[in-house]
Amino acid sequence: MRIDLVSKEYPPTIYGGAGVHVAELVKVLRKHIEVRVHAFGDERNEIDTFSYTHGHEFDDSNAALQTMATDLTMVGNIAGADLVHSHTWYANFAGQVAGTLHGIPHLITAHSLEPLRPWKEDQLGGGYRLSSWVERTAYEGATGIIAVSHGMRADILRAYPQLDPNKVSVVHNGIDLEAFQAASNPDLVRALGINPDQRSVAFVGRITQQKGLPYLLKAARALPADVQLVLCAGAPDTKEILNTVTELVEELRKVRDNVIWVEKHLSRQELIAVLSATTVFACPSIYEPLGIVNLEAMACGTPVVATATGGIPEVVAHGETGLLVPIEQLQDGSGKPLDEAKFVGDFAAALNLALEHTDLAAFGAAGRKRVEEHFSWDSIAAQTISVYSKAIGA
Repeated sequence: MRIDLVSKEYPPTIYGGAGVHVAELVKVLRKHIEVRVHAFGDERNEIDTFSYTHGHEFDDSNAALQTMATDLTMVGNIAGADLVHSHTWYANFAGQVAGTLHGIPHLITAHSLEPLRPWKEDQLGGGYRLSSWVERTAYEGATGIIAVSHGMRADILRAYPQLDPNKVSVVHNGIDLEAFQAASNPDLVRALGINPDQRSVAFVGRITQQKGLPYLLKAARALPADVQLVLCAGAPDTKEILNTVTELVEELRKVRDNVIWVEKHLSRQELIAVLSATTVFACPSIYEPLGIVNLEAMACGTPVVATATGGIPEVVAHGETGLLVPIEQLQDGSGKPLDEAKFVGDFAAALNLALEHTDLAAFGAAGRKRVEEHFSWDSIAAQTISVYSKAIGA
C-alpha cells in the first residue's frame, strides 16, 4: 500500500494543529506502510518527501490562486499511489485533481471548515470564495472524509448536507506521549518572563477569531491579583484582530502588572516548559474541531478550562481533567457567543473555580491518563490505515 499525503504544512514549517497532525501521523504510518509526502515550501532533506512552490508567474496573484497553482505542480508526482490523502483546503485541490487524473481514491482529513470561518470573506474577499469553492468541490468528490472529532463530523454534515453520512468517519487527533510530558524547567520559563513560583493561567495559540483570545482577556479582569496571565500568542490573521488584542492587553495591564505576552513561536521545549509550569491552561476557542493544544496541556499534567464547543468536549472531561464552559453560539457560521458578557463571566468563574480547586493535581493526573488511553499516535495511525484499506478495497 502506497499512500501519498498532501499538506501545506510539514516540518520544519508548522504553524497550526493540522501541521502537527500530519507530521506525527506520517512518523507512525511509515512504520507500517509506504508513505510519500507532498508539501508546500523549500526542499526538505527527508526520504520520500517532496516540496513545491508556485511558478513565478503567480508571484503577484491572489494567495488562494497561488495555493491552487502549487497544488497543480504536485499532481503528476502522485501517479502510482494507491490513495491520495489531503489535509485542509490548501491541499484538497491537489488531492481531488490527482485522484481524478490517476483514478485513485481521494481521502480528506478535515481539520477546519471554510463555511464556519465566514469572517475570512471580510479579510480575503475573492480568495475566501476560491478556498470555499475548492473545499466544497473536494468534499463532494472525495471517496471518504475523516473528521478529527464527532463534533467535527456533525459540522461537516451540517455545512455540506448533500454528503453521504456513511463516507464521513471519525479518527481523533493524537499526541506524542513521549515528547509531551511534565518537565520542570524553571530557568527556561523565567527566560520567557514568567515566574514559575507564582500561580498562572496560560493561553497558547494563534491570534485568530476562532481562538477566542479577546474573551479570555476580558475574563482575566476577574482573576485573583497574584495569578499571572501568560499569553503565548502570535501569527495574527489580520491587523484588525492584532489591534483588538493589543488594546485589550494594554487595558488589562492598567489594572494588572502580571500579564506576560510571548509573541514568538515557542519551540517544543519551551512549550512543554510553559505547559508544565502553568497552574491552569485556558482554551477560550469559539471554533475548535478538536484542539491539539488541550491534549498537549493534559499530557503535561495541566488542568484545562475550555469552551464546550466543537470537539473540545471529546478531549476535556468536565470535572475530571478540567472544566468546560458552556456557550450559546450564533448559527451564522461565526460561532460568536449569543451573550458575550455571560460567556466571559462564565469563563472567568470556571478559571477561578479551577484555580481554587482543592486537588488540582488530581485533574492533572486524570488528564495525563486520558491522553494515554485515548489519544496515542499508534492508535490514531492504526485507525487511519483501516480507513485507507476500506477506501482502497483492500
